[in-house]
Amino acid sequence: MSHPTHLHLACPSGISGDMFCASLLDLGVPLDLFEKAVASLHLPEKIVLKAEKALRGGLAGTRFLVETPHDHAHHHHHHAEHSHDHGRSWSQIRDLLKKSKLDAKVRDSALAMFQRVAEAEAKLHGVPVETVHFHEVGAIDSIVDLVCAAAGVHHLKVSEITASPPVDGTGSIQCAHGKFPLPAPATAEILRGIPIRQLDVPHELTTPTGAAILAHFVTKFGLLESFAADLIGYGLGTRDLSDRPNVLRAFLGHLSSVSPEATETVFEIRTHLDDITGEHLAHAIDRLMAEGALDAAASPLLMKKGRPGHLLTVLAELADAEKLAAIVLRETTAFGLRMERVERRTLRREEKTVNTPYGPIRVKLGYLDDALVQIHPADADCRKSATAAGVSYSEVTASARSLAR
Repeated sequence: MSHPTHLHLACPSGISGDMFCASLLDLGVPLDLFEKAVASLHLPEKIVLKAEKALRGGLAGTRFLVETPHDHAHHHHHHAEHSHDHGRSWSQIRDLLKKSKLDAKVRDSALAMFQRVAEAEAKLHGVPVETVHFHEVGAIDSIVDLVCAAAGVHHLKVSEITASPPVDGTGSIQCAHGKFPLPAPATAEILRGIPIRQLDVPHELTTPTGAAILAHFVTKFGLLESFAADLIGYGLGTRDLSDRPNVLRAFLGHLSSVSPEATETVFEIRTHLDDITGEHLAHAIDRLMAEGALDAAASPLLMKKGRPGHLLTVLAELADAEKLAAIVLRETTAFGLRMERVERRTLRREEKTVNTPYGPIRVKLGYLDDALVQIHPADADCRKSATAAGVSYSEVTASARSLAR
């Protein structure tokens, strides 16, 4: 079986650092990988890590426990991040990580996640980021969770991590600074720009460390699309929830048989234009392409009362859709538009240069699985060579095609 390239996190009950680490253990990441990562920090506290099989809402999975012998009773709490620990400042944690013997990639991921939490806290309390004191996330648990999360992800060697949109409960939480409504202020700040849904559950479901893991590693939030799972890991939270299993599911596998580069979800933006000149429309299409549209084209349209018009269609990456929709509204005569998610299939592409008797020609090749199905010589190269050699355009393209084959 080829190496799994994709990790998808389904978080119907939110995510915390310990649930994420537990889901990685359940996928088969060895506990001693976590132990070595924590040992390399040389923390003054003695720390014992444990993996335990348990049930949540009838589902079997793994729990990840962080124990410090000075407090045997202290099991890793789902919201240990809000316990009143004397904590450490961000600059202390940063030095601790920089001095550690962690693999550079693991160290940099852990630093980046802590930086997100530190910046959120600094913004909330109006203090410089250097002086942020982690009452909450400085708790040993969180240092351990984020370092183990980074070590586990790098161990899996996946090329992409996606997740369902995070959820949080309602009600309030006790922080070092008093009671706050959920999502906790730091969690809300870390997840800015990421869609979040609140459930009618009176508990904190997504914690600041869970939010930092999502914000750092996840490239796309949404439903699982055409995914073949090789392994599924169940990471259990601390408490039992009444209406759902308190479980984080981690799917490790591949985007399905249609090769990943062949299928992607994009936005199609469409609008009808009946009072725009050809020059104006051409300018709008140029602007859209320059701003990152995957494609932009206009086709003739017969509109109401027999008026001639144009249908403008733009294809956009999900991240660019809003920006490109705004350009359509600004740069054309449209008063509105439609946006729809569509699935786009493309051939795997390669470019190479072939040396024809008429000179070098760049050629674009398209493969379906491993079969070569399209050969497109570059138009500008063909024109130039045809003119220079005094032969027909079609002779040059035919020569380039046969050499490319």
